[in-house]
Amino acid sequence: MATHAPTAEERDARPLDIETMRASPRRLLAEDAELPSPEELEILTLRLRGHIMIMIPEVEIAAGRQPKDDIPRYCALACVGEARMRLNLEPGRTLPAGIAHAQRLARSVNALCDHVVNLGGDHS
Repeated sequence: MATHAPTAEERDARPLDIETMRASPRRLLAEDAELPSPEELEILTLRLRGHIMIMIPEVEIAAGRQPKDDIPRYCALACVGEARMRLNLEPGRTLPAGIAHAQRLARSVNALCDHVVNLGGDHS
């Protein structure tokens, strides 16, 4: 069964909660961030992956409204490609490797949020 990005009609009509999505990356990327336990890291990693899966089609829709030669459009779509690549990566087996993996996911969430906001996507 093939999957596809949801169409505008298939998406939930509620706007994105960008602030909530930005809270998860802060948990890992803040200067004073405490190291999560392995259990916390697993939950946080799953949450970050979910945010990315929600944001990718939103960024694509917002980018699709821009002219084809628009530089912010190109940058947003490059970010989508990198986020997809990160979704396909497996975290390492050690806690530090898992944290590094989650931090990369967190950076993708932040970047996708930035792009959807900058491109005037549907958000709160």
